Amino acid sequence: MKQLLHDIAQCTICKEHLVLGPRPVVSAHPDSKIVIIGQAPGTKVHTSGIPWDDASGKQLRKWLGVSNETFYDETKFAIIPMGFCYPGKGKTGDLPPRPECAPQWHKPLFDELKNVELVILIGMYAQKYYLGKAAKKTLTETVDNFQDYLPKFLPLPHPSPRNRFWLTKNPWFEVEVLPELRRRISIVI
Repeated sequence: MKQLLHDIAQCTICKEHLVLGPRPVVSAHPDSKIVIIGQAPGTKVHTSGIPWDDASGKQLRKWLGVSNETFYDETKFAIIPMGFCYPGKGKTGDLPPRPECAPQWHKPLFDELKNVELVILIGMYAQKYYLGKAAKKTLTETVDNFQDYLPKFLPLPHPSPRNRFWLTKNPWFEVEVLPELRRRISIVI
């Protein structure tokens, strides 16, 4: 695992597409029990090099019901984005994750992760990649049908502050999904 993480840290596979240059952000340990697969680092995470070190991460830890210390314990949580580097700015937010990362690095990472009990899929890119044809037409439908993917996967919307409208429009998420998420987290860790 140590060599693999070193290789990922040195990755420049898509450097010509990265406005801020490559800075892969990933966190994993052979004993990780839960894998969080998100989209890609934002500018703050690109600067700090710490996964989910932003407002979205604060909200995610609240959803999970865990402290910063627990969240950043690599024996508990592996944090593997779909794109390991900041992809740049788009019209309505950050660009999609670079498509090179997941095919290049996810399988080798999962080959090293022997104790995974739950994979949390955050956002449409992770859900489509891992659920394939089992994913519903929309992220909302996929998250609403989260029980279809258990016990291995649990799909979530992105915890970005920009998703306040989605959360307001879908109150069932906090009533049905978050308690099950927290229950499963407490069992695994």
